[in-house]
Amino acid sequence: MGVVLVASAGCVFCEIVKGERPAHVVLDVPDAMAFLDTRPLFKGHTLLVPRTHYETLGDLPPEFLGEFFGHAQRLAGAMESVLGAAGSFVAMNNRVSQSVPHLHVHVVPRNKKDGLRGFFWPRQKYESDAEAADYATRLAASL
Repeated sequence: MGVVLVASAGCVFCEIVKGERPAHVVLDVPDAMAFLDTRPLFKGHTLLVPRTHYETLGDLPPEFLGEFFGHAQRLAGAMESVLGAAGSFVAMNNRVSQSVPHLHVHVVPRNKKDGLRGFFWPRQKYESDAEAADYATRLAASL
C-alpha cells in the first residue's frame, strides 16, 4: 500500500498522522502509524492506527487486515524485547468506549502483578447451556 493520507476533519489521530499534532511516534510506515498513548495504562502503552481514517474494524478493508495486525504483532513483541515486559495486552474498541472515532489498537506492556485485572468490566453468565448454544448458533450462521 502506498502512502495514503485520507483524513477526517477534527480527528485527533488524523492530525497526528498528518504531523499537525505532536506525538511520540513509535512506528511510521506508509500504511500505519503507532505512537505513545497520552494517558497510558503503563509506560510504553502504544496506539496503532491506519493512516487512512477508518472508524471501526469493520470499516478496514479486508486486504489490509494482515498487514495492519502484523504491525500490532511487531509492537507486542517489542513490549517484551525492548521494554522487558513479561507480555502484552492487545485490545480494540469499536464505537462503544472508543474515545477517538478512528480505528486504533492498544498495545500495552504487561507484567505479573502489575495491577491490571483482566477485562475492565463485570463478567456475565449464560442462564443455561441452551442459551449459550443459541448465541453460538446465531453468530455462526451470520459468518
